[in-house]
Amino acid sequence: MQTDTKHLSRKMRRGEIFAVQCPSREILKHVTSRWGVLILVALMEGTHRFSELRRKVGEVSEKMLAQTLQQLEQDGFVNRVSHPVVPPHVEYSLTPLGLGVGQQVEALTDWIEMNLPKIMAARQS
Repeated sequence: MQTDTKHLSRKMRRGEIFAVQCPSREILKHVTSRWGVLILVALMEGTHRFSELRRKVGEVSEKMLAQTLQQLEQDGFVNRVSHPVVPPHVEYSLTPLGLGVGQQVEALTDWIEMNLPKIMAARQS
């Protein structure tokens, strides 16, 4: 019985990330996608306009940037504020939930940067 309880508590802590139908998998995909990571890290620095984000992230198409921002907004990580002016002025920032996930993603990117020489050496082997 103890083994079942231990297994259940582990599942509760981890969620059902390995279950194909678990919604956490979709969120994980949004957060860890190529553009999702870069957008979250960029927004950790503060509010950005769409064009600023596009320049900062680099090589992302308008369509992919808009799509990724929309996904992150739907997940509750990004706040979109549209100012009623001409031309349109839209600003993006992280929500409190977004700051939390942004800190996790930023820690991962920092780890990669700190270990890049070792990673590059391993690639050469």
